This record gives sequence, structure tokens and C-alpha cells, in this order.
Amino acid sequence: MKIVVMKNVSILGCGWLGKPMAVSLLSEGFSVKGSTTSDIKIQELEALDIEAYLIDITEFEEFDLFLASDILLIAITSKDIDAYERFIQQLELSSIQKVIFISSTSVYSVSNSVVSEETKTMNTPLSEIESLFRENTYFETTIIRFAGLFGSGRHPGSWFKNGKTIPQPNGFVNMIHQEDCIEIIHEIIDQNCWNTTFNACSNDHPTRKEFYINARKSLNFDSPVFEENPQLRYKIISSKKLQKSLGYQFIHDNLLEI
Repeated sequence: MKIVVMKNVSILGCGWLGKPMAVSLLSEGFSVKGSTTSDIKIQELEALDIEAYLIDITEFEEFDLFLASDILLIAITSKDIDAYERFIQQLELSSIQKVIFISSTSVYSVSNSVVSEETKTMNTPLSEIESLFRENTYFETTIIRFAGLFGSGRHPGSWFKNGKTIPQPNGFVNMIHQEDCIEIIHEIIDQNCWNTTFNACSNDHPTRKEFYINARKSLNFDSPVFEENPQLRYKIISSKKLQKSLGYQFIHDNLLEI
């Protein structure tokens, strides 16, 4: 049986994750198309050898050229269900065979428990958009629910500024580094792991208090201020399914070493 190697990728949203992902795929020999909603960023993407497109899925436009690829990575923050429905109609007519949809662990409620992919999600626009892709039979979709994102300009020590209080100091942190995000996407493509959903989160879950004290200290900032909330509310995201399915080991698995 002949194995078809898919080397053409379109990335909807070349931002904090999409742009370095595009660069990484290019270094692996992929042909990459990337989108932005900013005219200014077109030249920036082209300078990186990314075939750049100006795309806003909320606009009533045709995206035929952008969707002339094998794989589509969706890395935008829009929660516009109607826009996604229109976009999927175009996707069904394109050459795209596989979709990676970047979602978030925010689809889970704060349940004071360990959360897996089997845990029921809340009824939110994001979970509904997930279903649009999961239930479509024109292409195969893998959904990645990333935990809190950090790395490459996103440093947790700078998130709570000017004395802003941090809630739930005794709750637990769910975070993932940009480098792990990129490597996980690579593994999904390389291992042809489709039609599934993964949580993606470091195995390390320090308390919010120790994590943010350490993060602020690493930047030589003053110690953070925490809310005094006697009622403990938390969730702990499990990535066991991802690690088992992909044989993946996290690069950044000690969050107190950031």
C-alpha cells in the first residue's frame, strides 16, 4: 500500500503559536501557507518564506488558494460560530484532508478534580466549534486543548501587574510551554494521529501561590499579592492520553524552572 506523505500545510492564524509553528514546519521541508488579519504582518510572514494571505473568517470571502493544501492548522482565537460554519463549507470543497484545531482547557469547568478528555465540557461557543469539526466527515480532525500558554514573550511573572491580586493561591497551575505546543503538533502530523482529542498540559501542577511567587522572583519583580479566598476551587488537567498515544515527553515539565 502506498503511503501518501502530506507536506503542504496551511496555518490559519500566524500569531504567537502559528508563526513559529510555520517556521518549524518549513525547516522540516514542508510547504507552508499562513494567514494574518493584519496588512502589516504580510511582509513579515513573506520574509520568513511563508506564503502569506490576509484572511478574516468573519468576512464573506473565498479562501480557495489558502485552502489548497493537505493539512490545515487552525490557531485563531475567534469564537464566532457562524463564521466557522461558513468557513467549514469552503473547507469541505477544498483539498484539505486533515485538520488540527487548537482549542483550550477552558472548555472544562472548575470541578475540584483531575480532568481528562472523557470529562464533560461546558456548553460554550468553543466547545460547539469543536463539535463542528469533530462531527464533519469531509476531513479528519484532531483537537488539541492547550492549557495556559507561556514562553516566547509570555512570562507569567508579568501577568499580574500594579498590585493586581491573584485569585485562588492554593489552587493548582495548568500550563504548557510554546516549545511543547510546537513539538506536539509535529508529532500528530508525523504519526498521522487523527480523529481524536488531546489535553496538552505539563505534568507539573504547583500551587498558584508558589508558581507566581517564583515567576515574579525570576524577573526580579516584587512578590505578588494574593486574594484571601477560603473556598478552594481548582482543576488539574491530565495529559496522560496524549503522552501514551504519541509517546510524548514534555520538554518543560518543571514549571518552577521557568
